[in-house]
Amino acid sequence: MALAVVTSSSATAADRDPWLAQDKALHFGVSAGIAGGTYAAAAALFEARGHALLAAAGVTLAIGAGKEALDLAGFGTPSWRDFAANVAGTLVGLAVAWSVDLLVRGVGEHRPLVLAPRTPPGASASPGVVLSF
Repeated sequence: MALAVVTSSSATAADRDPWLAQDKALHFGVSAGIAGGTYAAAAALFEARGHALLAAAGVTLAIGAGKEALDLAGFGTPSWRDFAANVAGTLVGLAVAWSVDLLVRGVGEHRPLVLAPRTPPGASASPGVVLSF
């Protein structure tokens, strides 16, 4: 009997927040857009694409977490599925932006695939502004 109560209550809860719903598509799309735009801005600042990817992912996920925190504070309906859609949108947005970046600017010494190689001690650094962490 207890199993039937637990099963029926979890099925009802799942119906109120379905995976395939308009709000999940909005979370996915907005996160993908923010991630792509933030990557484009970060790629202009960082030599290494990996740093741009990390910065864009951090900003996008922070915005998504902030939105869910506001929902939890009573300004909406909190949902971990909404945040999962944010994560999926972030990944897709970053993949598309990174792919376009590779196609447009290519890969080379000044634009490595992900991370810039460290300059060995005694070697001269490349000209220009280089941000390294």
